[in-house]
Amino acid sequence: VMALYATFLEPVLAGAAGHILLASLMSAPAALVVARLMVPWADDENADSTMEIDEAFKSRTVMEAIATGTTDGVRLVVSVAAMLVVMVALVALVDMALAAVTSPFGTTLSAQQIFGWLMTPLALLTGIPWNEAAQAGQLIGVKTVLNELLAYLQLADTSATALSDRSRLILTYALCGFANFGSLGIMTGGLLALCPDRRSDILSLGPRSLVSGLLATLMTGAVIGAMTPP
Repeated sequence: VMALYATFLEPVLAGAAGHILLASLMSAPAALVVARLMVPWADDENADSTMEIDEAFKSRTVMEAIATGTTDGVRLVVSVAAMLVVMVALVALVDMALAAVTSPFGTTLSAQQIFGWLMTPLALLTGIPWNEAAQAGQLIGVKTVLNELLAYLQLADTSATALSDRSRLILTYALCGFANFGSLGIMTGGLLALCPDRRSDILSLGPRSLVSGLLATLMTGAVIGAMTPP
């Protein structure tokens, strides 16, 4: 996937592969910091950190292990696919509703446009100039609502007059992540299939994981913005 992103960005950003690899490495500690801020560690001396393994999950024969693994794998794939379809369909439904409401007024709004407006102040905080923040916010909105692939494609097609080389560099880091609604569906579906007994925890932490992933990538973009003078 990184090679694909680098191929798209190389014509407009020299050394795109290295920047994407570095962004992936920088996002890991940033994600840990944001996760700890959003879900602080409970300092409970009575908390038990041990976990007992249920004997029922142990297979007695090779064929039983194969059958169990196949069944669990199919359940996981079906759950992930279903959640992905639902999340994508939900975004499409929101877009259709917004279009139906705004089209009589001669304009058509979409979820990514609204998220783009909301992301404009965050783009400013990463170090992108005011005159380019709106365009950068739209790209971050596309990445959040749809996916980072489409955002990188639009970044590569953006003219040099709309975004400077420095802003392209910051956005390369800020867009490098899977914090979008489709990935949220994949993660939620996979975890629900693997840990159905923790359904409430997974569903409560799912939206927060989207926010934390977005903030982590924006933090890496802000670091690059601070290290790169205007």
